[in-house]
Amino acid sequence: MLRNLRQPRRVVITGLGCVTPLGVGREAFWGGLVRGESGVRRIEGFDVSGSPVRIAGQVPNFDWEGELKAKDRRHVARTVPLALAAAREALDDARLHPSDFSTEERRAFGVVLGTGGGGLEFTERQYEQYFKRGDSAAASVYTIPSSTHGGLSSELSMAFGLRGLSHIVSTGCTSSTDAVAYAAQHIALGRQEAMLAGGSDAPLAPGILAGFCLMKVLTEDWNDEPARASRPFSRDRSGMVLGEGSWVYVLEEYERARRRGANVYAEISGYGATCDAYHRVRLEDTGEEPARAMRLALQDAGRAPEEVDYVNLHGTSTVLNDRIETRALKLALGEAAHHIPMSGTKSQIGHPQGASGAAGLAAALCAMQTGVIPPTINLDEPAPECDLDYTPNQAREREVRVALCNCIGFGSKNSALVVERPSE
Repeated sequence: MLRNLRQPRRVVITGLGCVTPLGVGREAFWGGLVRGESGVRRIEGFDVSGSPVRIAGQVPNFDWEGELKAKDRRHVARTVPLALAAAREALDDARLHPSDFSTEERRAFGVVLGTGGGGLEFTERQYEQYFKRGDSAAASVYTIPSSTHGGLSSELSMAFGLRGLSHIVSTGCTSSTDAVAYAAQHIALGRQEAMLAGGSDAPLAPGILAGFCLMKVLTEDWNDEPARASRPFSRDRSGMVLGEGSWVYVLEEYERARRRGANVYAEISGYGATCDAYHRVRLEDTGEEPARAMRLALQDAGRAPEEVDYVNLHGTSTVLNDRIETRALKLALGEAAHHIPMSGTKSQIGHPQGASGAAGLAAALCAMQTGVIPPTINLDEPAPECDLDYTPNQAREREVRVALCNCIGFGSKNSALVVERPSE
C-alpha cells in the first residue's frame, strides 16, 4: 500500500468560505472579528426558558432552505446546509467550478470534513417527532444515514459531483484541525490533487444543551448579557458558550495552484497531534501533551518558536482549559511565548465544537492577508495565571508570516497546525 509514495508535495489554501455567528461569508466573519463584535445571543430555535443556559453563538439570518433542494429539507441535519454554503463560497473564492470538471478532475478532488456532533440535532428532532409527538409520518426515512457523521461529507461530494475520497474526521473539538491536516496529507502524498476540507457543527438542540449543562462546562452567569459571556483568559470567566458554524477551505497542490493563477492564502507547513490519555473531558494539569502537539507542528514546518508571528488559541473560557493552555504555550514556545501576539476567536463566536479548529484557522489566514491581529474580547482583567499577550479587546496591526493554530478537545486530544506565506 505504501510502496508508491513519492516526495511530499507542497499544499496551499486557495479558497475560504464560512457561515458563522458573526454573519454569513468570510467578509462578515472577518469584519466582525476585527471590530470586536460578539455573535453570542439568546437561543431562538427552541424554548430555553427553563434552562440554566439560554445563550449561544448562533448563525444569524441564514437561509438554510436556500442551500437545499425542496425534497431534501426535511431529510438532513443543519450541519449540511452550513457546510454547503461555506463550500460554495470557498469554491467561488478559489475560482473553481465543479460543473466544468472532467471525470478525471472529479476523481482527483476529495472532501474531508471535521465534526464533533455531526447529525445529533437532526437525530434529536426525529426522536421528538416519533416518540414525543407520536408522528411517525413526519420522521425522515433517512433518519439513520443522515444521523451518522459520515453522511456529511457525502452531501458535499454529491452536491458538487466530487468523486475523490469523501471522509469525516470526528475527534471532538480537534476534528476540523485534524481534517485539514488529513486532507493536506493526501495531497502531499499525491493521492488527491485538491480537497474541500474544514469543519461544520450545529450542536444547538434541547437535549444537547441539557447534556452540556449536566457537565457544568457552560457559563450560566451571562444570560442577560450574551455579548459578554465568552471570556477566555479573564479572571471572571465561568465556562464556555456553545456555538455553531462552518468553515471550509479549498486545498491544492502548490504547483497546480500556481499554474492556474490562484490566489494563495497560505501554505500548510506543519501539523502535530497528541493525546493526554487522561480523562474524557478535562485536561491534565501539566499541559505537556498540548505543548508537544505544538512543538511537533513547528518541527514539521521547520520553524523555531521565535519565527511565529501569531498564535490562534483554543481559549474556551473554562477555568481549567485557559490556565492549562497558557502553561502549554510557555512549554512549547519558551521565552518567545511572552512576545508573540495571540487571540481567542471563541470570545466572539462561542465554541463551535468540532468546527472550532477551522474557525481559528480562518482567523489566522485573514490576519495573514490583512496584517491585523483580531482581538480577544471581554478580557478586561486577565486571570493571574493567564499572563500572555492575548490581544485584549482591540485589534492590532502586525505583519503575520507564520501562524500557529492550537486546538484542544474532549478525550484529552490535542492538535496544532502551522500555516505560512508560501515562499517561491
